[in-house]
Amino acid sequence: MESLRSPRTASPRRVVIVTFPGLQPLDVVGPAEVFAGASDLTAARVEGEATNPAYEVEVVAEEAAPLSGRTSGYAILPAKTIDRCRGSIDTLIVAGGTGVLEAERSEPLVRWIGKAAGRSRRVASVCSGSLLLAATGLLDGHRATSHWASCSELSRRYPEVEVDPDPIFVQDGRIWTSAGVTAGMDLSLALVAEDLGEEVALEVARWLVLFLRRPGGQAQFSSHVSAPASRPRLRELQLWMADHLDSDLRVETLADRAMMSPRNFARAFRRETGMTPGTYVETLRLERARQLLEGPPGSIDGIAVQCGFGTPETMRRSFARRLGVSPAEYRRRFRREPAEV
Repeated sequence: MESLRSPRTASPRRVVIVTFPGLQPLDVVGPAEVFAGASDLTAARVEGEATNPAYEVEVVAEEAAPLSGRTSGYAILPAKTIDRCRGSIDTLIVAGGTGVLEAERSEPLVRWIGKAAGRSRRVASVCSGSLLLAATGLLDGHRATSHWASCSELSRRYPEVEVDPDPIFVQDGRIWTSAGVTAGMDLSLALVAEDLGEEVALEVARWLVLFLRRPGGQAQFSSHVSAPASRPRLRELQLWMADHLDSDLRVETLADRAMMSPRNFARAFRRETGMTPGTYVETLRLERARQLLEGPPGSIDGIAVQCGFGTPETMRRSFARRLGVSPAEYRRRFRREPAEV
């Protein structure tokens, strides 16, 4: 059987996954299985030859103790502690989870990640692990994403990071960040494709019953836009906007309602929500359109008007840019069938 890569040549690519108490286990297991699958598939295609695996995965943490999520029912035992993880690293991956905020407060962990990144060919995060990666300063000046529920927090706390809430994963130079949980597998497949080629990545995806490139973006699966603003006036405006999507929601109009100058309003709104007013309005309209498309049948033209897009073409362009699918395709994929009586 013909090999998908040259036999007996390259040493295993060392993948180090950084973990902490309160991690999301699938942030670790998902990528690890993708890299293990790539190793198995490439080794299986070399008959009678002793070969190195394509990847060697190490799970590390500050302490050598079992780690688990809050209710997962199982634990992950790191292979070694971070102080014993030395030498060059091919790919450094930071996991996410509910414990990430506490992990950010660990100066030794944050400091170690920053130093380890300096001896790594590329650096990545899964889910809310982007917050821990951002704490090192590595994301400053870079485009990045995170779990849709963490994007506003990432933008608010680390304003030097260019947060894009829509993609499943983002590559900016040697830094890769991914959306929530299973998106870590999408990112890992992309890393395998970069290393070993599209054919290997596609076969791994087939074995794991995954899309090599998932249609659409994570915005398809979000259920809210962002956390409410802390300023009462802006918080009230957010509620008004959600109820008046078919109204004039230009910056000048919104600033007038907030009794602020357009410039001050735009700055304050982005600081509070992590989005520009224009992006926030478009996201509100997309969210409402998404809900309508998932529900009982209604004309796409009518939904476009109801949600404030004005024309079906404007809504189609917004869906294509933000979600990667057309409204009609979204409806086909996600419409909920009525329950049988």
